[in-house]
Amino acid sequence: MTATAQGGSNQLGKVVGASMIGTMIEWFDFFIFGVAAALVFNRLFFPVSDPLVGTMLAFSTYALGFVARPLGGVIFGHFGDRIGRKQLLMLSLVVMGLSTTAIGLLPTYDQIGVLAPALLIGLRLLQGFAVGGEWGGAVLMVAETAPAKSRGFWTCWPQVGAPAGNLLAAGVFALATMLVPDDQFLEWGWRVPFLFSIVLVGIGYWLRRAVRESHVFEAESEVAGVERFPAMEVLRRSPRALLEGAGLRFGENLSYYVAATFSITYFTEILGGDRALILNAVLIGSALECLTMPLFAALSDKVGRRPVYLLGVAGVVLSFVFFFGLLEQGTPWALTLAVSSAMVAHGAMYAPQGAFIAELFPTRLRYSGASIAYQATSILAGSLAPLIALGLYQAYTATWPIVAYVIAGLVLTALAVLAARETRGIALHGVQHNR
Repeated sequence: MTATAQGGSNQLGKVVGASMIGTMIEWFDFFIFGVAAALVFNRLFFPVSDPLVGTMLAFSTYALGFVARPLGGVIFGHFGDRIGRKQLLMLSLVVMGLSTTAIGLLPTYDQIGVLAPALLIGLRLLQGFAVGGEWGGAVLMVAETAPAKSRGFWTCWPQVGAPAGNLLAAGVFALATMLVPDDQFLEWGWRVPFLFSIVLVGIGYWLRRAVRESHVFEAESEVAGVERFPAMEVLRRSPRALLEGAGLRFGENLSYYVAATFSITYFTEILGGDRALILNAVLIGSALECLTMPLFAALSDKVGRRPVYLLGVAGVVLSFVFFFGLLEQGTPWALTLAVSSAMVAHGAMYAPQGAFIAELFPTRLRYSGASIAYQATSILAGSLAPLIALGLYQAYTATWPIVAYVIAGLVLTALAVLAARETRGIALHGVQHNR
């Protein structure tokens, strides 16, 4: 191996490691809010007589984080396409870490009244704003560094950061549940995961400082300059790519939050099950998704993004046919099978997604385009999924409408996959505007 090749290999390793660990930390911060919303926020910040109404209010606050994500995507995308990817990634990590740590220090409703949920809402908006800028930068740093023939495999590692963050979040809460009695968990135990964030952020910041700017961005900006208003330009010049990218996200995002977040509420609040059992199932499902995603991503480099994505769509549809029936059995094996099958199948969509969406946009608009396509869908899909699922259950006292809702979202994603062109192995500097 030549010195140049060795240097490129070392740089790719640094970029992949820093992007994955940073993304894992940001998603850990984002996911612990969802777990806490399902377990304790209804009692600590929204104390009402009906536990399900309190849970609905907690999930509403949880959803606000998704509302702020497109704004973060637009602003971080604008500056990421103008001054580079690296600086914006550093900023998103700091904003996320500080806002998450602050949640762990918040007084509750019993201590300061309505100011408590108001502060919780404000900090959740900051979380959403930060994570809105994280994904695009992390994925693009890897996509614009990796070789075209293996871009899917390398770009999946920041994607692995999402289930890894969920794994870490569920693990920390599961550990706290086992070690801390219920009364103390409500009093102070729930705060530990949020305060732990500041340690992780310090590690992530240190790792990202060692990464160089994307060479694809630098080369393109030197030759052609940068766009003055990239977010506006991507709306004008690449509307079809935006719609395709958003469609790729819709069913994937919706099904994930039903499987990973609503399942906790359904099992604990509706079925009256032990929260440790469902947290362990989410823990195992997240671990299996982390392990299988690189395999799906590598497969997308061999056979194409579209076939692997459609395989994931079909797998999640099949898993949800049996999902709630398995949860209702209440055994550890049934819970693990339900959550794990849904998450592993979800990984077949999520693994090639970073490369797939990045390959839809030209370099000068890629941060803005990928971020907007990815984050805009989160309002209609991920943010509303637990709320809509809970509302459907309250309306029908049955789970079949929830299954129908998930499948409808996946059908929309399948149509987006079929409409998109195959992008495996293309040169990123040659991507043209997609109308």
